[in-house]
Amino acid sequence: MSNSTHEAGAAVTGRQSGFYAWINKRFPLDRMLKEHVTEYYAPKNLNWWYVFGFLSMLVLVIQLVTGIFLTMSYKPAAADAFASVEYIMRDVEWGWLLRYMHSTGASLFFVVVYIHMFRALMYGSYRSPRELLWVFGMFIYLALSAEAFFGYLLPWGQMSYWGAQVIVSLAGAIPMVGESLVEWVRGDFFISDITLNRFFALHVIAVPLVLIGLVVVHILALHQVGSNNPDGVEIKEKKGPDGKPLDGVPFHPYDTAKDLVAMIVFLIVFSAIVFFAPEMGGYFLEHANFEPADPLKTPEHIAPVWYFTPFYAVLRAVPDKLGGVILMGGAMLILFFLPWLDRSPVKSLRYRGWMSKTALAAFVVSFVALGFLGTQPATGMYTILARVFTVIYFGYFLLMPLYTKYDAVKPVPERVSHHG
Repeated sequence: MSNSTHEAGAAVTGRQSGFYAWINKRFPLDRMLKEHVTEYYAPKNLNWWYVFGFLSMLVLVIQLVTGIFLTMSYKPAAADAFASVEYIMRDVEWGWLLRYMHSTGASLFFVVVYIHMFRALMYGSYRSPRELLWVFGMFIYLALSAEAFFGYLLPWGQMSYWGAQVIVSLAGAIPMVGESLVEWVRGDFFISDITLNRFFALHVIAVPLVLIGLVVVHILALHQVGSNNPDGVEIKEKKGPDGKPLDGVPFHPYDTAKDLVAMIVFLIVFSAIVFFAPEMGGYFLEHANFEPADPLKTPEHIAPVWYFTPFYAVLRAVPDKLGGVILMGGAMLILFFLPWLDRSPVKSLRYRGWMSKTALAAFVVSFVALGFLGTQPATGMYTILARVFTVIYFGYFLLMPLYTKYDAVKPVPERVSHHG
């Protein structure tokens, strides 16, 4: 019986090996796994700040899967959109869960992306040779913002309708072509059924395809130049006789094990929000959005969802409409030039002086403060504070060539330190 068991096992193994070989002959599966997982060497001192890139991919998958199921019951028509969302929530089996997972995922997507970007600022992950990696990441952020904006109109609630009305109308500030551009975006003389259909098509098909493509090239660029680390030391420059980095470890299983722990913790937090606080006090799902869109009834205070409010505060800080639009666009676009603004001889904030550390702290405070101010009415002290923090926000970038050049730095070790 023992011999027959061994023979059966050998036969199964042979079939598996044969099938695996058959696939590899026709598709580079084995080579892909080696290049991007088992034989991709990451720095051994990566800390928990580095799990947010993986978490952003996890949320992307959640958004794609829940979005597919939501489109099965959603109707992209002005007369039916709000009612179809209510139908999903009340009558579709587990529909409420799908909707809350999607809405929670949208906010947590920006949470993990903003933390991911902050880690890049902190450790200089945008510096040479990772400039293109950073640029791809910024394109991902723009695509994600467009995806969130197009999806914002789909529930066809009061805040969705009027928020989209305000944002789309901003294009009207562009001289000469503004009004025609607004009409082209809406597809009508006002936000209407055709606008909803256009945004639905862009949200469900066009932008997700662009987003997935950008994620792929972002990962390929990352694996081409290698991951940065808290020390800012290039591990590819120190290799052993076998050609492997002395300060590197295979991405799998060392980093995948850490990512698995982060995923479990993230899903616990994600589930807690979905089941106990899906609206998050009106920040994830605005209270006004539980009322159907009414073109004849303007909400008392119109504000976008929280992840756009920093840029909305910048927009409102300028009295002139065109100036506000230019400044808001500049607040996003200036991030693209970060690799060429930083003149510091070291990458990581760990080895920089007080100037760089103070500047980054001021930038974070300004971004959070602008986020809060964007949720408040644009009156009195709120407007003054928005202007102050807008100056601090842009000062971080525009003064970077100076304070990074003259800031005192510490010597960077030749090898990575053991404390991540």
